[in-house]
Amino acid sequence: CSVHSDEEELITSGTRYSLKSFSYRLMSTFSCLAEWTNPHRYLVDSEAQGLVIIIFFLGTVSKVPSNEEQEEEKSNQEKIYQELNQFKTGFDRLCRPCPWDWTFFQGKCYFFSKSKRNWHESITACQEAGAQLVIVENDEEQSFLQQTSKKKGFAWMGLSDLNKESTWRWVDDSPLAFSLMQYWNKGQPNNNNEQDCVEFRGDGWNDARCDIKKFWICKKSVTPCSNK
Repeated sequence: CSVHSDEEELITSGTRYSLKSFSYRLMSTFSCLAEWTNPHRYLVDSEAQGLVIIIFFLGTVSKVPSNEEQEEEKSNQEKIYQELNQFKTGFDRLCRPCPWDWTFFQGKCYFFSKSKRNWHESITACQEAGAQLVIVENDEEQSFLQQTSKKKGFAWMGLSDLNKESTWRWVDDSPLAFSLMQYWNKGQPNNNNEQDCVEFRGDGWNDARCDIKKFWICKKSVTPCSNK
């Protein structure tokens, strides 16, 4: 008992359907065994054919790609990789006036912290980023900073009277302009319990103890674009 030669040649002529070849051989083997050993050979044949159908289906679904298909897929992957590299190079060359996580406003870059530090630590954090604890210079900037900090939480600015009580100076040692004094909250500053540093709170400014941890805001100039 054996598989017909023309059928075997058709099945085994390629390697992509090796499971199909195996299923035909298995079916032939079951048939032979049924003929010689099983009086109910037709029942065995039916069971074997059911098994063969399952194996044939698996062989069709899980066929192995040919060498040509593998080469084509590899070529496509290389093209995609090259295009991604070109896109990344072009994206890196885009001019950004401010670093990621910083906000651009009126020619300056602002960083609104997500963690809290005391006033002196906030100064250091800004310096490490090449910036300064924020100095308010005009009404438009004040409105922008107040509204943003109101959403995020009380935040330090670079104003204090640590050197001389009631003499408010910025971290660059410049004095507080008279035109900006309108932004103190009602009843502030009151210097209650040695409150020498200033925060954005609610709709205005408030003096607070410098050792309390709060959010902070850094400010620095934009990064000029390279002509290269």
